Amino acid sequence: MSALRTWARDLALGARFAFGGGRRGWTRTLLTGVGVGLGVALLLIGTAVPGALTARHEREDARSLLGATTADVPGRDTLLAARVDQTYRRQEISGLMLRAEGPDAPVPPGLKSLPKPGEMAVSPALEKLLASPEGAELRERLGARITATVADRGLTGPAELRFYLGGDSLQKGGPGDHRVQRITAFAGDPEPRELDRVLMLLVVLAFVALLAPVAVFIAAAVRFGGERRDQRLAALRLVGADGRTVRRIAAGEALCGALVGLVLGAGFFLAGRGLVGSLSFRQRSVFPQDLAPSAWLLLLVALAVPAAAVAVTVPALRRVVIEPLGVARTVAPRRRRVWWRLLLPLAGLGLLVPLGRRSEGHRGFDRWQAGGGVLLLLVAVTVLLPWLLERVVGRLSGGPVSWQLAVRRLQVDSGGAARMVNGIAVAVAGVIALQMVFTGVEEDYERPTGQASGRAAVSVVMHLGTESRLEALAGKLAATPGVIRAVPLTDFQAARSTPADGETVRGTVGTCDALREVADIGACAEGDAFVLSGGGLSPTGEPLAPTPGERLYAGNITSYGAREMPAQKPVEWTVPAGARTVRPILDPAGNLREGVLVTPSAAPRDMGSWPSAQVYLQTGGPRPDTLDRIRTTVFRAEPLATAIPLGESAEDTSYATIRTGLFFGAAGLLVLIGTSLLVAQLEQLRERRRLLAVLVAFGTPRGTLGLSVLWQTALPIALGLALATGAGLSLGSALLWVADRPVHVDWVSVLSLAGAGAGVVALVTLLSLPPLLRLTRPDGLRTE
Repeated sequence: MSALRTWARDLALGARFAFGGGRRGWTRTLLTGVGVGLGVALLLIGTAVPGALTARHEREDARSLLGATTADVPGRDTLLAARVDQTYRRQEISGLMLRAEGPDAPVPPGLKSLPKPGEMAVSPALEKLLASPEGAELRERLGARITATVADRGLTGPAELRFYLGGDSLQKGGPGDHRVQRITAFAGDPEPRELDRVLMLLVVLAFVALLAPVAVFIAAAVRFGGERRDQRLAALRLVGADGRTVRRIAAGEALCGALVGLVLGAGFFLAGRGLVGSLSFRQRSVFPQDLAPSAWLLLLVALAVPAAAVAVTVPALRRVVIEPLGVARTVAPRRRRVWWRLLLPLAGLGLLVPLGRRSEGHRGFDRWQAGGGVLLLLVAVTVLLPWLLERVVGRLSGGPVSWQLAVRRLQVDSGGAARMVNGIAVAVAGVIALQMVFTGVEEDYERPTGQASGRAAVSVVMHLGTESRLEALAGKLAATPGVIRAVPLTDFQAARSTPADGETVRGTVGTCDALREVADIGACAEGDAFVLSGGGLSPTGEPLAPTPGERLYAGNITSYGAREMPAQKPVEWTVPAGARTVRPILDPAGNLREGVLVTPSAAPRDMGSWPSAQVYLQTGGPRPDTLDRIRTTVFRAEPLATAIPLGESAEDTSYATIRTGLFFGAAGLLVLIGTSLLVAQLEQLRERRRLLAVLVAFGTPRGTLGLSVLWQTALPIALGLALATGAGLSLGSALLWVADRPVHVDWVSVLSLAGAGAGVVALVTLLSLPPLLRLTRPDGLRTE
């Protein structure tokens, strides 16, 4: 018989045992399939995430104004567009105001036609919000009639809040008017998005740390039912099978379990993908159709999982003596050696440490080298834990009966306990490292703004060309419920000559009360002017701050403006002779101003649309509805004005996105950990059914058995979490070295993560008690 036919025969016999071995046979196969399937589902989700993010970015780029094709003059195919993003009850709402200048104006993706003035097209999520009682304030703010719904191809996700508003008041004032764009097509050729080395390091760490435990779980799942399998192989030895044959049969049985896991994993993935559309975190959501792994990744998973099943099962039989009359673990097994296990963490550190000496920027960062180093350090946990557990339990003796039962079980088979704990240990180590890195770089991406939110809670920035309506807007805002004080200020630029391509002078116009927000002016009356101290000298040695009585040019003073907008000529203006020099103070936005301060009657006249204006608002406390009312007032009065909340710190959007993705991954991993541990626990209890029933028959209290199960789980978990904490701290320190950040350990977070892992184990143990009580009934003594 040829070797190929021999392999086929033995593999087929293993498949028959997997599916035709009675209830115990298919139950064991089903448990293996469920364990492998959970891991496969998470692997498929992990491989689908990059494609989903790419699809989101492509749809976002397709509707973007950033890369849109623009035009200088109106035409048949031009469209005026301006962003009018809103925030409502801490929910971000993206929006565009549109006005067609010709019959062939472009239409945004997801719409069949442009909304007319007074009409609005909204996303399904926004339409649902507007129709609910919670959306009453937002309905009043937007005010337009809904005439269309944005299709999926025009949205980044099903939970996105987005609207397109038709507006007949849109005007393009000139090249300096950056809020309103005249476009002939959306999108265009957007610039590629690149992350800096720290953010790229976070992405690599997140993927490796979240997917490594999945591989560990799959490797553990294919070992379910090992003791029953070995007894069955001994029966085959009795009828004449040799050692190679039983290994091939075991490989066939493991392959069947892996194939069942692939099928179940695909089913879990499809079921989970169907639920994705209803999930949202911080308004990030994904369309189910976006979670589609590429064909080569699917092929890789389909080949890797069965190969891993065989690679794990066959070597495991080397430590088992399978004879015709029974199965025996080696009576005096070789003690596990530690020297080769230490090579893995050393190799991982050897890959990571040199990365810290590379140049700054993404070009000096090798993501594959970083991923390899992280993977080696995490895998080191899985190879060190069996050695550590063997050394510790080998020295334990005595104690209560429940403790002795647990210790003896661990001494007989410490490898099985280590396999069950390896997954959670790797997960905790990876999450601790992630927490250290996120904490270490947090200051770079969540930095203080210097804004004085106690003096003003909101800054409303006027749109270019609407400065003449500043006082009217300030009056409406002052009358808004919750607003205590409104401080309007207008800024303009001045220079000693025109066009001014060099140093300019900043001027601020406001009432005496408003000017006190930016300088210590003392006594003040209408018509006064002030020169701010500390302006310094220009490169030519000329004072930057003007002197009283000096003649300046204000308004359109730049060569750019002189070329593009010749109708708005600069105006001559003389600094009032009685201007006093005063000391500037930080304004509510955290800026220290320079130049001159003037009251309205002393300010330059007829500057056109070149000044800029804003209103600082002081509110009566941190009430979310006050901010919503302010935004409603602003949008109803000046749709293109922007209401900006003033805060103590600001967060980088890329950093926030990565942190959000990590939350999703950690949540999915936690579910996988708990489910896989529960499946493994139930499988071990099922294999020990007769032993447990015998112990109860001889008078062992069921409470003692329950405590023994708890100790049998708690001891490996305690050792695993201790090892995981050390590995996580080492990995986090190495990664902070790569990121060139000081090493700082947040012990509260570390202990919290370790406690979360222990909590998962406690929950799994609690859920396994009812099956334990059922398995210890007298009918468990029955055998064939």
